[in-house]
Amino acid sequence: MEIKILVVDDEENITDTIAYALKREQYTVYTAYDGKEALDKIQKFHPDILILDVMMPKLSGYDVCKKIGYNTNMGIIMLTAKNDLVDKVLGLELGADDYMTKPFDLLELLARVRSLSRRIKKAQSDMEKNYDDEILKVYEIKICLKERVVYIEDEIIDFKPKEFDLLAFLVKNKERTFSRYEILDRVWGQDYFGGTRTIDIHIQRIRKKLGKYSEILKTMPKIGYKAVGKIYEK
Repeated sequence: MEIKILVVDDEENITDTIAYALKREQYTVYTAYDGKEALDKIQKFHPDILILDVMMPKLSGYDVCKKIGYNTNMGIIMLTAKNDLVDKVLGLELGADDYMTKPFDLLELLARVRSLSRRIKKAQSDMEKNYDDEILKVYEIKICLKERVVYIEDEIIDFKPKEFDLLAFLVKNKERTFSRYEILDRVWGQDYFGGTRTIDIHIQRIRKKLGKYSEILKTMPKIGYKAVGKIYEK
């Protein structure tokens, strides 16, 4: 599977340096130098990974995330000059998978891109596997593992790949409590560089999409999360 990456930063030397390093890693790389150009390139090339600066002219990185929406399958690594936890959490809430604070180490960025690439390839491979027609049902929620689709009251609700993986994992292991570190290991993989805060953000997104059925995901104070409810497996 070819991985296409779009690098977006208004500082051309940063953009070009990252792009050069990624091309040497045999990725297909595109570049943009402001938020508006980034949206145009996303629509044109449909990249698998977006490396996105936060502070840019025309449209900020946050604005770009808002416009492409939660439901994109694209992996997003945000670059920020700010080291404020609030800024990082905002990026995660808007759909980012990871973030790095400037100045950053280029080798670390490449390692994070490789990690994200592996997760994207694995998700694509999982979608192409010939699973049995396995369906998990909780109340009026149906999780179709083969098609990777979630129905709520017979309406398809869009879930990002990692949101789907997290929901399916917890439901498959109902009534079992997992720590945040266990979830990172089982759902994100051992090579994930981000912190446990990303799990909390994903749980918030999933609960919002589940609406009145959000109570199936329980927070276990000081431990982690579990799924509850009468669950049928077909």
